[in-house]
Amino acid sequence: MVGEQKNDCSREGKEQMGSRGEVFSAHTTAGKRTYFFNVKENRHGDVFLNLVESKKSGESEFERHSIIVFQEDLENFLSGFNQAVQFIREQKT
Repeated sequence: MVGEQKNDCSREGKEQMGSRGEVFSAHTTAGKRTYFFNVKENRHGDVFLNLVESKKSGESEFERHSIIVFQEDLENFLSGFNQAVQFIREQKT
């Protein structure tokens, strides 16, 4: 990533994280973008990963893009993600 990177991880109970079932949240800032890595739990107890990209699009407005990866899909998602990252890294050399 280009720009300043900042990681802020917190592992707090879901009662302290908010009413939307957040059980873990971390973020990193790169230039004008901030990426959020949120682990949430739905009302049925299912855990999922919510990835969010946020960037400022005006004086006080933000543009947000979100993707949800369910727990049962994590291994396949990570496999494809790692292949894409490896391809990008190999293109730099």
